[in-house]
Amino acid sequence: MAKFSTKVATRITTQLKRYQSVLSGLLKRDVSEADTVTVVNDMLSDICGYDKYLHVTSQYAIRGTYVDLAVKVDDDIRFIIEVKAIGIDLKDAHVKQAIDYAANEGIEWVVLTNGAHWRIYKVHFGQPIEKILVCELDAIEESAKSPEALECFGNLSREGFSKSTMAEFLLHKQVTNKFTVAAVLQTDFILEVLRREIRRMSSGVKVEVDYLKSLLREEVIKRDLVDSDEAKAALQNIKRLQRAATRKKTASKSADEAPIVAPVEDASASLPRAVATP
Repeated sequence: MAKFSTKVATRITTQLKRYQSVLSGLLKRDVSEADTVTVVNDMLSDICGYDKYLHVTSQYAIRGTYVDLAVKVDDDIRFIIEVKAIGIDLKDAHVKQAIDYAANEGIEWVVLTNGAHWRIYKVHFGQPIEKILVCELDAIEESAKSPEALECFGNLSREGFSKSTMAEFLLHKQVTNKFTVAAVLQTDFILEVLRREIRRMSSGVKVEVDYLKSLLREEVIKRDLVDSDEAKAALQNIKRLQRAATRKKTASKSADEAPIVAPVEDASASLPRAVATP
């Protein structure tokens, strides 16, 4: 997880704790979307450290339509925010709307929130356009001191947001989420390690890898971690990361084994010149 300064971490913890009571009150009153947008704007200022008069644009125009908020620093749009009324559950249709906005503008990062629930998405500009849910947080129920709260608002903060930190944030989430861990457990390497450990503990009792894989999929791992779209995407991502790691290891090994050739100096200047004899 990214490291944030004590000043930033303290601000996030202190201000989020204050806003938790504010958000609870708004939820009880079931306030409108416009009122929710106002509070989200205030949270960007107080929790994330942005100047709401300088860095945050309301009703940002994108090709004839408008997104609720856009966070812009030094003429660079960091992310856009689609806001729904605090009493409305966030749905797939809301996600699609926000992603469409980002795709039209070439913006990589999207936040969908109703003030209480926050989701951070990475937009993948392929064919078709895809989204990756990187972070999801309940801003009311989550402890203001939790690593999850600091991770969410810290990476969005004025001090913490950058392309490199967000890429690291994405990678961390991709390789540590429940779908990826379930996918790793089903890889040939882990299954072979499991098979050997069972044999070691049971004085050589034989068990087949295929049996262990079937057991994990059908009896051990939850069904949604095996058959869902997220599970299939995690499995493909694991295969991609394994190929990348293999290429990196091969390249490193080749570099280590390459012969060291000493530089050859030009010795022509030190050779005796030919002398012409009459």
